[in-house]
Amino acid sequence: MAELVASIDIGTNSTRLLVAELEAGQPLRSRERLMRITRLGQGVDKTGSLDADAMERTVNVLKEYRTVMDSLGVGEGRVRMAATSACRDASNREVFFDAAQQAVGVRPELLSGEAEAELSFRGATAGLSVADQPFLVFDLGGGSTEFVFGTVGEVGRIEAHISIDVGCVRLTERFLSQADPPEPEDLAAAITFTDAWLDDVELAIPQIGEANTVVGLAGTVSTVAAVEIGLASYDRDQIHGFRLTKAAAEDVFRTLVTESRADRIHNPGLEEARADVIVGGCCALVAIMRRFGIEEIVCSESDILDGLAMSVVG
Repeated sequence: MAELVASIDIGTNSTRLLVAELEAGQPLRSRERLMRITRLGQGVDKTGSLDADAMERTVNVLKEYRTVMDSLGVGEGRVRMAATSACRDASNREVFFDAAQQAVGVRPELLSGEAEAELSFRGATAGLSVADQPFLVFDLGGGSTEFVFGTVGEVGRIEAHISIDVGCVRLTERFLSQADPPEPEDLAAAITFTDAWLDDVELAIPQIGEANTVVGLAGTVSTVAAVEIGLASYDRDQIHGFRLTKAAAEDVFRTLVTESRADRIHNPGLEEARADVIVGGCCALVAIMRRFGIEEIVCSESDILDGLAMSVVG
């Protein structure tokens, strides 16, 4: 019998909700998916603490999500809420967790990079064929990026994983916030910084070149795909499963990094709320594809949010 479950992912850049029907042995059946840009990680890289306004923005969205869950009839004990990179880095996260618990009724779980990677892999590979494995999944977030290598099916397992401190918000605040559009040397610095972290990825996942399918997750990947497609408005069905080539990613990168924010927002597929951090995300994306010789990635709109929901009752 299907159960109604909900998951909330409190990320560095966005806060998301999934309400879905979950039945043993069956794929999730989504009832509601919501995403709000809340920028909880604003300034965390520099200050080591969560900004009061950022916490307030995020808590207000959590209150909205609680109303949605109540209206759909999500039962007590059927919600899992997780916090990731921004909260891992913040000294005052318990203040935020208190407010979040009051808003939703459950306390956020502070996920380690390892747990985040495992949940992302579980969500991203749920609908993929065993014939396409082994998989390399990377989740390019606001404050961190998780890489996971593994297989699925009856004997599937995660073979290696790592979380690195590279994300669209972190790169933007550290390297790309002074000029609009960014200066070439600042873009180069962001890519070089990412590439240095990718040394650790190679060490942690020596079999990375053996991946038969590379799956890319999160807002940067979805946005680059949407811009490449030219979507006038978000369409999950068109993005999920879209194959983004390295050539296309490089083309979108060249377009977005040479435009000011005022011009950038006119690209179909780019949400205005993401326009100030997408260049940082693109720097990370092209650095990853260049470093590992990835010619194509499969874009997935199933990710840690789905992994969290699947873990609510099993």
